[in-house]
Amino acid sequence: MIKKIIQNGFKKIGYRIQKIDQSKLDLTMAGGLQRCLDRGLNVNTIIDVGASNSSWSRMCMEYYPNAKYLMIEAQDAHKNDLEKLKTENNNVDYVLAAAGNREGTIYFDNESLFGGLASETPFEKNCIEVPVTSIDKEIKKRNLKPPFLIKLDTHGFEVPILEGAQDALKQAELVIIETYNFQLNNDSLKYYQMCKYMEDLGFSSIEMVDSMLRLFDKSFWQMDTFFIPSNSKEFNYRGYQ
Repeated sequence: MIKKIIQNGFKKIGYRIQKIDQSKLDLTMAGGLQRCLDRGLNVNTIIDVGASNSSWSRMCMEYYPNAKYLMIEAQDAHKNDLEKLKTENNNVDYVLAAAGNREGTIYFDNESLFGGLASETPFEKNCIEVPVTSIDKEIKKRNLKPPFLIKLDTHGFEVPILEGAQDALKQAELVIIETYNFQLNNDSLKYYQMCKYMEDLGFSSIEMVDSMLRLFDKSFWQMDTFFIPSNSKEFNYRGYQ
């Protein structure tokens, strides 16, 4: 009776009391990283592409504090934040450039400080040119050691970046990609296409976290998908319990 009264009271003000399912807790980036750590996933170098203001690398350091960190960010407005993290930690470096499959310059849509998109063709507006480099080039330049964790927050430009990381992918234990339910541009992949693309590279999905709905109509918009090598021990067990 008391339980029903409480439930009815919360219902009147728009809330619902629901029993917590322990198996579904913490489907966040932090929760996913913790589970990877608990499963014994080890990395020596973390490549943060689309590093923005360094917030993701800062969070990741709570789980992999001893790894080397390389942040790759195209928008130089974030330089102070990147430099601050580097100054505070002797295992951190950064490069102000877009990531791609070559070196040189590339077009970049800088309308949003926390968004942005690289492109081989110019945008009609909010278009600047920025340096472009490849993950493999930066790893070789700094003699960074595997195994690698590669994280992409790159808004539809994932394929060229992965093309420029072929050597790194051969020694990667975890690849985290912001994947989308919609095709953001003519060359981008939807999340299920990205899963197939990564499968062809020898990786399978092990975590899907931080799901988001788009503001326009509350349709499923994006999530961060964790990929590990398809021959990992986790895929040897096919049961639930």
